[in-house]
Amino acid sequence: MKYLIVGLGNIGSEYVDTRHNVGFMILNRLMERFGVSPEQNRHAFTAKIKHRGKTLFLVLPTTYMNLSGKAVRYYMQQEKIPLENILVVTDDLALPFGSCRIKPKGSDGGHNGLKNIQELLGTTKYSRMRFGVGNDFPSGSQVDYVLSDFTDEEFEAMPPILDECVEGILSFVSVGIAHTMNSFNQKKKGE
Repeated sequence: MKYLIVGLGNIGSEYVDTRHNVGFMILNRLMERFGVSPEQNRHAFTAKIKHRGKTLFLVLPTTYMNLSGKAVRYYMQQEKIPLENILVVTDDLALPFGSCRIKPKGSDGGHNGLKNIQELLGTTKYSRMRFGVGNDFPSGSQVDYVLSDFTDEEFEAMPPILDECVEGILSFVSVGIAHTMNSFNQKKKGE
């Protein structure tokens, strides 16, 4: 069984610690845990890990956020991975900082990376993990906010949250979306 796990973000040193790059941060945390490093390939940095007999094909698109669908579609076809085995990890302004939710489908919510994936796959029925980055910005400053760095306090709080997200990804490939939503999303509500 193969799974495509895609962390959304932008390449370039100026974007490394921005809210929009939390998808990259979560996948990097997963790679650290398994002791693998990504290699540059077509449209993305990629890595493979094995977990409980499953192969996880990890993708960090190099297409920039607004063209993320190009990398998703390419590796989905290249690796012959079915839609139900795809998980896209992304930032979300609608969730408070540090909260994380897994869903089997949904709208793009104004997120350009998700919008492009939806356009190129022709569906909204792919699983996604949404990491809350909060929405503490004045009206009209959404782009500046998501492209700004996390605060020092947020960075300090992140390691256990990133670890929790890694557990959510491993649960998704081990027990499926329904069981993962029940345990993972419930756990987060109690915080």
